[in-house]
Amino acid sequence: MFKPTTLALAATCIAAPALAQEVNVYSYRQPELIAPLTEAFTAETGIKVNVAFLNKGMVERLKAEGKRSPADVVLTVDISRLAEVVNAGVTQPVKSDALSANVPAAYHDPDGQWWGVTTRARVVYASRENVADGEVTTYEDLADPKWKGRICTRSGTHAYNVALTSAMLHHHGEDYTRTWLEGLKANLARKPQGNDRAQVKAIYAGECDISLGNTYYMGAMLADPEQKPWADSVRIVFPTFEEGGTHVNISGTAMTAAAPNAENALKFMEFLASPEAQEIYAEINNEYPVAPGSSPSDLVQGWGEFTADDVNLMDLAKLRPAALRLIEEVDYDG
Repeated sequence: MFKPTTLALAATCIAAPALAQEVNVYSYRQPELIAPLTEAFTAETGIKVNVAFLNKGMVERLKAEGKRSPADVVLTVDISRLAEVVNAGVTQPVKSDALSANVPAAYHDPDGQWWGVTTRARVVYASRENVADGEVTTYEDLADPKWKGRICTRSGTHAYNVALTSAMLHHHGEDYTRTWLEGLKANLARKPQGNDRAQVKAIYAGECDISLGNTYYMGAMLADPEQKPWADSVRIVFPTFEEGGTHVNISGTAMTAAAPNAENALKFMEFLASPEAQEIYAEINNEYPVAPGSSPSDLVQGWGEFTADDVNLMDLAKLRPAALRLIEEVDYDG
């Protein structure tokens, strides 16, 4: 892994002409959250990385800019957002031996339109006080009446929950998934509201016993003095599908259709897929690197091991409209 002293030394060795090279990134995450990555890439290659933070309107901006877009690469989170840029026609396929070697098939588009960098699991946060070990084991189990009045979630139409519902559709089909959603809704302790961390706060306050959330929120809460008591009140449980693994989602990258610096864009994407870069990115965001031989941070490893569901995430993205329709049909947020 790159160290600050290594970066500083490498930066002083870059030839002046190389500094004129650049790659332009539209990022869903703020520049400071990916700075260790971009600095390491520049130190290694001499290519400057310009980052524009776009947590909203990325697709609309790329479509409006068209062939004149300065963007070479997009870096975003969640399969729905990756599928959105692909379906909008603002990306191009990328084939690379380095990418194929470092990104397992389940974590990249079959046509090479996007490539995964890190994953996060959609887990259960369970009250240490009120939920016994082994009391929750599967996503299907969340619809069991034993949980009536004990579950908190954010909106069912949020991208994270839509992706989980898409995975349920993949495993069980429409009729089962509708019934599952109805059962889950019947078990809610309150109307869906807030973000994933707000659900853990509700467990801490005694409003519910379990919630759905992404793994990286545990790291964020532990780092916040106000929220650390919330995190300390729960433990992470990795549910599985009855005939599958634990549901994961992805942070990923794609080359834009315009890409004025396509050669540098490919180098940046290959760098992002390298085990060294993925470990940097995963540690910053408390996620799991996808490259073979790479490891999550000690903190993340401490949450336990799990086997990820092996469905290709692009297959889940195709089920998103059906999942959203079912969520609205059962009036999950009502």
